[in-house]
Amino acid sequence: FNDLAQYPVFPWVLRDYSSPKLDLKDPKTFREFQWPIGAQLSTQRKQLADKYNSFAGLLDDEILPYHFGSHYSTSAMVIWYLIRMEPFTSYHVWLQDGKFDFPDRLFNSLEATWKGCTTNFQDVKELIPEFFAIPEFLENVNGIDMGTRQDGQRLKGVVLPIWCKDA
Repeated sequence: FNDLAQYPVFPWVLRDYSSPKLDLKDPKTFREFQWPIGAQLSTQRKQLADKYNSFAGLLDDEILPYHFGSHYSTSAMVIWYLIRMEPFTSYHVWLQDGKFDFPDRLFNSLEATWKGCTTNFQDVKELIPEFFAIPEFLENVNGIDMGTRQDGQRLKGVVLPIWCKDA
């Protein structure tokens, strides 16, 4: 892919990142495709409707009402996911003025990323093709030192759900 601004988007399909075993027969295992990623929970939908209605009530031609202030795919999101692979490591460092961003803000866990996308209506990122084709992007094969999180955890490979224990 030559243009990060036009990077392919793949949807989150699963929503269960905490069960010890993945039950593919249980509909609750899967994302609700009737809603965008930023509106998976009823609490998100209420917040979005409230925000939209508050802007609609302004009657200001310069501030039109909207649901999402961000896009589900941006160059920065692609770099965020692919930080453990070159050239994306270098792109990230360049984007962050010559250093890594704070370790707590870097891609570290599938479960935490899903929770972020379903609890923060400003975090609406979908997935990228590598989730379905190149699992090595989740590993830190180059041994990149991305720092230590506030909880003392050194950033290495992405933390996978418990049901991936044999991956």
